[in-house]
Amino acid sequence: MNTSTLLKTTLFFLTIPVLSNLVHAEEHIETADEHTSSTQEITLSDTQINLAEIKVLTVTRKTMNLSLYAPGEIITNGYTSYYVSPRIESIILKRHVKLGDEVKTGQALVTLFSEAVAQAQANYRITHAEWQRVQALTSEVISQKSKLATETEFIAATSQLKAYGLSNNAIALITQDSSSALGEYTLTAQRAGSVLSDDFHLGQRIKAGDTIIILADENQLWVEAKLPASESTILEKGTTAQLSISNKLYRASVIQAAHNIDAKTRTRIVRLIVDNSQHQLHPGMFVDVSFLLKTPQPVIALPQSALTRSSDGDWQVFIETNNNEFSALEVNLGAILQNENDQKMRQWQEVTGLTQGQNVVIEGAFFIAAQAAKSGFDIHNH
Repeated sequence: MNTSTLLKTTLFFLTIPVLSNLVHAEEHIETADEHTSSTQEITLSDTQINLAEIKVLTVTRKTMNLSLYAPGEIITNGYTSYYVSPRIESIILKRHVKLGDEVKTGQALVTLFSEAVAQAQANYRITHAEWQRVQALTSEVISQKSKLATETEFIAATSQLKAYGLSNNAIALITQDSSSALGEYTLTAQRAGSVLSDDFHLGQRIKAGDTIIILADENQLWVEAKLPASESTILEKGTTAQLSISNKLYRASVIQAAHNIDAKTRTRIVRLIVDNSQHQLHPGMFVDVSFLLKTPQPVIALPQSALTRSSDGDWQVFIETNNNEFSALEVNLGAILQNENDQKMRQWQEVTGLTQGQNVVIEGAFFIAAQAAKSGFDIHNH
C-alpha cells in the first residue's frame, strides 16, 4: 500500500465517528422539534362538562365599552326631594312622623306654635266674620267700595296664613272651631316620600327657614362622581355607567357634567341618575362608578371568567379544538371593558393573541385548568 492510499484510509475511519455524531445530533434536534410543536389536548367527558357548567363563546371583533373609573356618592334627587321648614320662628309641639317613615301627600308631619301665627289666625277670624256679614248686605246698605275693602282684608288674612304654611283645611278649621288654641299649626307633606332626616326635639325653638324634616322620593336617586381634573374625556348626557357597591351592580346614566374644576379636590363633578325602585340604595352611600365609553375600533374581548394563569404565571385561555377537547393558549390583556349585552353585567377584558372565530371557554375555565394540572399539562410542554 502506497502513502496516498494509506492517507485516504486513515481519513475515512476518522470521519466515521464525526458523521455518526452529526446524525445523532440531527435526530435529537428533530425529536426536540417534534416535542415542542406538539399540542397537548385536555379531553373531558360530557358529564364533566355539564357538572362544571362549561360554556364556550365563538369570538368576534366588535365595538365594546371602555370603562372609565371614578369614585362616587349616592345623594338625594334634588328634583324629587322636599325640605320641610317653618316660614316663621316657631316652637315644636308634636311630631307625627319619624325617620324612615313613608309618608303620603297631605300627611301631617309636625305641629308647631308661633305668636305671629296666633295673631294671624285671630285676624283671620275677624276678617272672615266681617266678610260673611258684608256679603249678606245689599248695595243700598253698603257701598261697593266698602264691600271691596272688606273682601281685600279677608283675602290678605287668608294669604298670610298660607304664607306661614297652613293648608286650606287648616285655615277652614279656624272658623269652624272657635275653641281651638290659636298659634298652633301643622306642617303637612307637599309630596309623598321617605323621611330622610328629622333632626329636631320637642320644645325646640326653630328659626324661619331652618330644615326640620327632609322628604325624598327614593325611586330615583342621584350619584355624584368625581373625575380627576386631568381627565379630558367628554361625557355626554345619557352616557351609561355601572355602579358597584357591596358586590352588587346597578346601571346609571349621566344627566349633567360640570365644566368647572373644584379648587380643593381638583376634581370635576359628574351627576348621574339611578333607578332605586327596589330601595336598595340610600343617600350617603359611597359607590364605584365605571363610565361605559365606546372603543375606537372593534376588538376581541372576553369576560374575566375566561382567564386563568399558566404555570409560568402568564395569562391563558382554553380553546375548544374539537368536541370536548381543549387546549391552552397564552394571551395578552388590554383595557377593561363592559358588554352591554351581558345579562350578568361582568367585567370584560380586551384580549390579543386570539383569532376571530376561535371557540373560547368563558365559564368553567378554572375546572379545565385544574384538570390540566392533574395530568401534568404544561402550555410550554416543559
